[in-house]
Amino acid sequence: MKVLVTGATGLVGSEIVKLCKQNNISVNYLTTNKDKIVSQTGYNGFYWNPDKNEIDANCFSGVTTIINLAGSSISKRWTRKNKKRILNSRVKSLRTLLEAISKVKVHGIKTIVSASAIGIYPNSLSQYYREDVQEVDNSFLGEVVSIWEKEVDAFEKLNIKTAKIRIGLVMSNKGGALPEMAKPVKYYVGAAMGSGNQWQSWIHLQDLGRVFLHVISRDLTGVYNAVAPNPVTNVKLTKEIARVLDRPLFLPNIPSAVMHLVLGEMSYLLFASQRVSSKKIQDSGFDFIYPNICRALENIYLDKGGQTATDALYRNEFIS
Repeated sequence: MKVLVTGATGLVGSEIVKLCKQNNISVNYLTTNKDKIVSQTGYNGFYWNPDKNEIDANCFSGVTTIINLAGSSISKRWTRKNKKRILNSRVKSLRTLLEAISKVKVHGIKTIVSASAIGIYPNSLSQYYREDVQEVDNSFLGEVVSIWEKEVDAFEKLNIKTAKIRIGLVMSNKGGALPEMAKPVKYYVGAAMGSGNQWQSWIHLQDLGRVFLHVISRDLTGVYNAVAPNPVTNVKLTKEIARVLDRPLFLPNIPSAVMHLVLGEMSYLLFASQRVSSKKIQDSGFDFIYPNICRALENIYLDKGGQTATDALYRNEFIS
């Protein structure tokens, strides 16, 4: 098997590439930075520039599956300029891939597995969302994810099967939201956001990488939620971070109005509530290493060598 990965050098992409190497899966990857292009056995880089619809078509050679993670970070102020960049980066990346594949006379690409986000689900304290929900959140993020997924569906016109992985809050100390959430706790100014009752559906980075490999190894198609089986409220997550960092929580909850002044419209990410089900991916045969937030955070902040040991345990689990 050979996969083509976009966004391979990012947080999630790096984890997927690592797992591919452990499971003897060859990787081609696309980068907009020519200095990041390397050629090694089983790991080869190719240049692209989706803004200009440029791509090295040699990247498709021998590839059977595309893993698409390309997209500008949503964790920056949602100014008009940044909103345009967030949306266009996702749309242009997929359209550049689609157009390039359509021009290749012969290719072996059977499937595209694309990142998506649970932000598509409406903000709710009471609903429990599975993949068949049709409603879309009436926020900027809901709009972005809806458009993003429609662009993935376009690959079916080329008889390429599609899978969409709706990712929750990624737990890792290497990047993403967790280090930013942990920072105020470390400096004794941590507090829950708003009521603290909003649901946060999360997933350990290692389990997220394994979800992608599970989907490609089982030839799964359709939509899958990439969240751990046990969502937590914001106040529970904040308390668990404080526990593993051995810090007290004594400040009152932070009002949404305060965060809106600091972050603008992007503060919506801190207060939106999405309680999301992992049942579908589990029913397909996937087992989570970290189903509970307490163990996930302990692994991230307290384990010494635990990650290496777990890597060894699950090495080659996707090779039949």
